[in-house]
Amino acid sequence: MGRVRMPADVEREDKILAGLTARQLLIIGVPGIAAWAGLTALKDLVPLPVLAAIAVPVIGAAVAAALVRRDGLGLDQLLLAAFRFHRSPKRRATGTPAPAEVPSWIGAETEALPAPLALPLEAIGDDGVIDLGTHGAAIVLSCSTVNFGLRTPEEQAALVAGFSGYLNSLSAPVQVLVRAESVRLDPLIAALDREAPGLPHPALEAAAHDHGDFLAGLAESHDLLYRHVLLVLREPSGTGRHGAATVRRRADDAIRALGAAGSSATVLGGPQAAAVLAAAANPTNRDGTPPDGLAAPDAVITGPQPPQED
Repeated sequence: MGRVRMPADVEREDKILAGLTARQLLIIGVPGIAAWAGLTALKDLVPLPVLAAIAVPVIGAAVAAALVRRDGLGLDQLLLAAFRFHRSPKRRATGTPAPAEVPSWIGAETEALPAPLALPLEAIGDDGVIDLGTHGAAIVLSCSTVNFGLRTPEEQAALVAGFSGYLNSLSAPVQVLVRAESVRLDPLIAALDREAPGLPHPALEAAAHDHGDFLAGLAESHDLLYRHVLLVLREPSGTGRHGAATVRRRADDAIRALGAAGSSATVLGGPQAAAVLAAAANPTNRDGTPPDGLAAPDAVITGPQPPQED
């Protein structure tokens, strides 16, 4: 039986001529043909150095757009993305009723309203399945971490084999997301100070206060982070019940496969998945308090107070 070698990157564009893809040949060929046609038509009317001074930058820009790559994207793709970003609205908001028009006699100039924010999801089921509409369905799993460095070489090899086996079994897109969130120790310190006087022995009260001081010093000297590992499975081809059933089956397979790699994975239910998505879009800490310098989502923002005269 003959063997067929499969390329490692199956999404790489095919090279047509001189190591260039069809897109690169098109980017270089169109300006090149235009420059050649211009030189042919104007060589008897315009001096050759002038034509060369015009054609060389054009050809150079075309070659750079075709060959220069950054982060896996060509220069033409980066320029197109920059143009789309410049044209897209920077302020977006979820669906809200249209505000009333300002009366003409006020003479006030209102700022442009935020553009509508179209979220990629349509609904979240109680079982955690996220309906993406025409883009299929997705589900989110919470995974525990593995202390790889403390394992023996044999155990490390077994963990790597288990995780590689799961990766080799994938047939649809997955996303491994590691979220780092700041941890606030203020509620814990306040609870220690509040409960310490009620302890049955003075030594226990002193120990509680000492522990509170230790936590306060730890919060001041270190940036405490809480890391949450999430695995997002998406079924792009399935919609409705078929997509939900497929992505749930893939979640069960992932739980079993990751268990062999030493990671305990659980499917996030509907409220938990909604909380994760809300936390990703809302710049607040885990306890709902905004970071320093940002107002709470429901806070009324006012202008600076005028100085009071004595």
